[in-house]
Amino acid sequence: MTKATWTIDAVHSEIGFTVKHMMISKAKGTFEKYDAVIEANPEDLSDSKVEVAIDAASINTRNDGRDEHLRSADFFDVENHPKITFKASDIKKTSDSTYDLTGNLTIRDTTKPVTVNVTFEGISKDPMSGNTVAGFSGEAKINRKDYGLTWNAAVETGGVLIADEVKINFELELHKQD
Repeated sequence: MTKATWTIDAVHSEIGFTVKHMMISKAKGTFEKYDAVIEANPEDLSDSKVEVAIDAASINTRNDGRDEHLRSADFFDVENHPKITFKASDIKKTSDSTYDLTGNLTIRDTTKPVTVNVTFEGISKDPMSGNTVAGFSGEAKINRKDYGLTWNAAVETGGVLIADEVKINFELELHKQD
């Protein structure tokens, strides 16, 4: 297969995160709106172009009050920083189906390098549309404080409300464009 342009099928994709909550459990959420520019040969990502833009206001943790707080200046400050972006700069194949995708992640106008572990899940033909479809999953870890997301609160039993480490994860179904 040769290099082609791909679009995200939002119905069959998800970009999410997990963070430790109150030192005893995990809070999870997703971003409902995102877009990407992807030019790749899914069977060999080494020469790919990957740029992702996430609408920070589209955060959804299934708790309206928490979501509003996350949109505020305490966290994402979506009024002044509406987008979270990732732009790949280096892609290294680590096995037949896995890659280390290194690039720049920008949150609140702070850009830091991050490496995403990506798994190529396979390629197929959609029987309904006839489109060529590729699947990918991945994860990365960041320290939220590195991006100015420093708000926290102490908990009565010791520790803090929100851990510093955030796990980012995604499942993407990409459709090849003609």
